[in-house]
Amino acid sequence: MAGDPLPLAGVRVLDLTHALAGPYCTMLLGDLGADVVKLEPPEGDHSRHWGPPFIEGESSYFLSVNRNKRSVVLDLKGDFGRRAAIDLALASDVLVENYKPGTAERLGLGHEELRALKPALIYASISGFGQGHPELAGYDQIAQGTSGLMSLTGQPDAGPTKLGVPAGDITAGMFAAQAVTAALFERERTGKGRYVDVALHDSLLALLTYQAGRFFATGEPPQKDGNFHATIAPYGTFATRHGHMNIGVGSDSHYQRFCEVLEAPELAEDPRFRTNAQRQAARPELNRLVEERLQGRTTAEWLDRLAAAGIPAGPINDLAEAFADPITQERAMLLEVQHPLAGAISVVGAPWKLDGRSSPIRLPPPTLGQHTDEVLSEVLGRTLPG
Repeated sequence: MAGDPLPLAGVRVLDLTHALAGPYCTMLLGDLGADVVKLEPPEGDHSRHWGPPFIEGESSYFLSVNRNKRSVVLDLKGDFGRRAAIDLALASDVLVENYKPGTAERLGLGHEELRALKPALIYASISGFGQGHPELAGYDQIAQGTSGLMSLTGQPDAGPTKLGVPAGDITAGMFAAQAVTAALFERERTGKGRYVDVALHDSLLALLTYQAGRFFATGEPPQKDGNFHATIAPYGTFATRHGHMNIGVGSDSHYQRFCEVLEAPELAEDPRFRTNAQRQAARPELNRLVEERLQGRTTAEWLDRLAAAGIPAGPINDLAEAFADPITQERAMLLEVQHPLAGAISVVGAPWKLDGRSSPIRLPPPTLGQHTDEVLSEVLGRTLPG
């Protein structure tokens, strides 16, 4: 119902994160209604300085993952800042940090110390390879390599390729947010918090799903399939008379209808292609024959014909086309928010819809220290010294 509170309204999250994995986690919690207090050092979150592009001096990178948060600046090297940070943690329901393992403990903000003081606290740590490996750099591309993901990505005749987005950071942030919300649900019954430990490497291993299943079944590491599916054919990216398109023929009945659309009954009758297993075994030849037929019409023409036949297919958009798509607009996935320095900025909307509504942007990404006085006064009843 319109006006209903969001699911995490009334939950306070102390955000001790920087860069992407941690801020993405806390942004998701903020989008669900949590009061996220982003505690930053005097120089700010690292990503405030990453660019170009900048919008009126504000990093577009930082703006993309820090909405629905309040920024507090404290110097944790000083007595006041450290004590205030501890008190903010004890006044919160959740703490999320992605320092190098061991750093939070050295600052007096480790999970054992804080949960001893407040057993109901839910404490989440995000790192590259777990808290036992501070020597390993927790960077997304490093984890994309160690997890095997890069060995599966790209064209078969090319070298290792990373994904076009930092999948390790994003999935670690998502998994951490999921575990935090589960811990909040559990705490309603038990009154006790949890320690959540999420690593980028683990998160990317979890994404391997059926590719890992193929390896477990055969003992052979899967190789790169480019833009084609490892177990279904024809399924992938195909050239037309004008451009390219994605086609997903997911069943034998789909294949029969697909051949009808192609006006290629000989492909439907060819004994090499009768079952998916046979089509997969003969995939290079099948793909070649399919593309020969697709050269007869443009992408737009094929999309219309395939849609009418119920065959999954779609265009390959750049970001301008993706955000101009009417479905993107309909689903409120492109939103505008007024920033105090950058003015009107565009941001990606929340991917869930709750009772038919997208989560609102209650707060624009904060300027550095924008809410320091407000939060210290509201939560701790004190102000900065001097």
